[in-house]
Amino acid sequence: MLIRYKKTYEKIAMGLLSYMPGEHSVKALQETIQKYETEDDWQLYLWKKGEDFIGLLGIEIDDDTYTLHHLSVNPSFRGEGIGKAIVERIQEQFPDKECLSTDETDDFLKRFISKEGGAD
Repeated sequence: MLIRYKKTYEKIAMGLLSYMPGEHSVKALQETIQKYETEDDWQLYLWKKGEDFIGLLGIEIDDDTYTLHHLSVNPSFRGEGIGKAIVERIQEQFPDKECLSTDETDDFLKRFISKEGGAD
């Protein structure tokens, strides 16, 4: 289940963000969280399975697009299709917007899009 970030989830979100390349220092994590908390066009979501938050997705929304900046899944749950499910759910929320990637999220999105085309 995809849940919009709230301040009460800050430590959980920072832990999940720490799995992203370049997001390992506490200062970098705090700066990233700060951006999602203060800028209206930056939205952060957590993925909950049962009682646990196991994934995270962060996007920046524009007029016709949104950019996937962060996508992270707890390593214990990788390979279960959770990243794909998170992206599918956000696409359902913004069906009229094109999903763009960053250097960090480009490889995943390319794999996801190629699997979506029927190779899954």
